[in-house]
Amino acid sequence: MIKKLRIFLALFYVVVCSLVLVPLQILSMKTGLWPETFILKIWHRMILQALGMRVHVKGALAKDRPLLVAANHISWTDIMVLGSFVDVKFIARADMEGWPLIGMLSKLQRTVFIERERKRTSGDQASEIAKRMAKGDAMVLFAEGSTGDGNLVLPFKSTLFGAASMAISEGAADQVFIQPVAIAYTRLHGMPMGRRHRPMTAWIGDQDLMPHLKTLLAEGAIDAEVHFGAPVPFAKGSNRKETARLMEAKVREMMQAALADPRPSRQRVA
Repeated sequence: MIKKLRIFLALFYVVVCSLVLVPLQILSMKTGLWPETFILKIWHRMILQALGMRVHVKGALAKDRPLLVAANHISWTDIMVLGSFVDVKFIARADMEGWPLIGMLSKLQRTVFIERERKRTSGDQASEIAKRMAKGDAMVLFAEGSTGDGNLVLPFKSTLFGAASMAISEGAADQVFIQPVAIAYTRLHGMPMGRRHRPMTAWIGDQDLMPHLKTLLAEGAIDAEVHFGAPVPFAKGSNRKETARLMEAKVREMMQAALADPRPSRQRVA
């Protein structure tokens, strides 16, 4: 009964806040009265509050531009975790565009939707991402191309780094900076998660969204960590496969460090 009440109150909180924030975000996008990410940060933090998630940060988003952020991917909540404190835009799979609530939020954040299986459209999508980076947007790429179970980092797909190559080949930039970022879900109700419990936070494959959302809302009190690595320059002649392997290794190292020694629940930022 308590869990059902928590789910109801959390969803009610999300709906009420969204009714206020969505019109403000639309106004921001049309008028430029304030940075577009200002309202979105509030929205993301509100979602995290409803879920009972605490975010701990090590390092910072690079100031170098153009910037492509190469991160691992565990759940749809990764977007809220990152978007709650940094000014970034996301690259997401195409089917997310039609999702209730999350699809709307993604559009309000000017997310670039990509169809990874359709090679005919990949060039246009990479070109759009390259243009956005050239304009100064820090674009987040979930480089595994899928979601992991929260315990391991999957191999990074080198083809997804095509936007960096295109930004250079089209003359939009002499070089692009690629920054590795690791996301890890580390604690549940203040206790370190083990391999058995971490998949609870993961949203894998074709898993339905609503059951996963209800599980997170019912549990609450989850700690997430975000670790930023040093950006690496990607210039003309740089090898995409080597860069993908380097980013994968750095993200894996940071993620395993977070899982092995999770921050205390009450510690917010370091």
